[in-house]
Amino acid sequence: MSKSTRRLKIAFVSVAVALAGLAAAGPAAAAAPAKPAAAAPAQQSAVPVDFVDLPTTALGADGERHEVTVTYRNDSSADRTVAPQLLVESPDAGPFLTPSDVLVEQRTAHGCWRPVETASQTGTLFTDLTTAQRTLHAGETLTQVYRITVVDPDARGTVQPRIALY
Repeated sequence: MSKSTRRLKIAFVSVAVALAGLAAAGPAAAAAPAKPAAAAPAQQSAVPVDFVDLPTTALGADGERHEVTVTYRNDSSADRTVAPQLLVESPDAGPFLTPSDVLVEQRTAHGCWRPVETASQTGTLFTDLTTAQRTLHAGETLTQVYRITVVDPDARGTVQPRIALY
C-alpha cells in the first residue's frame, strides 16, 4: 500500500469516526434542557406592557399647522424603554380618517421637521411604535414635538398623544 493511499484511508476513517460521534451525541444534545446564560441581559418586550395617555386635543381642520408636544418623565430608579405615539381618532359616527387626510411631522434634534408616516386601523391613524422606541435613564425626561396639518378640510377627529411603556 502506498503512503498516499494509507493517508487517505486514515483521513476517511477519522471523518467516519467524527460523524459517528456527532450522530450519537445529536439526540442526547437535543434532549438536554437549554441552560440560560447567567450574565445575559434581560430581554426587552416587543409589545408594550402599558400606555400613559396624555391630554387630548381636537383635530384642527383649518389648514394650519398645529404642534403637539409629548412629554414623559421616567420617575423609576431603572432605565425604561418608551415610545411616543400619536393617535388621531375619527368621530364615532364617521367619516373615518385616512392617512392622506393628515400630515404628521416630527421635530428632529436639529430643529428641522421630518414627515412621519401614519397607519390606519378602524378609523384611527397612528404613528409607528417600533421606530420611536428609545431608552430613558432614571430621572430622564422625553420631550417629542409633532406638527399636525389637516389636508382634508372635512376631516374631524381627536388627537390623542400617549407613551408606550416596555
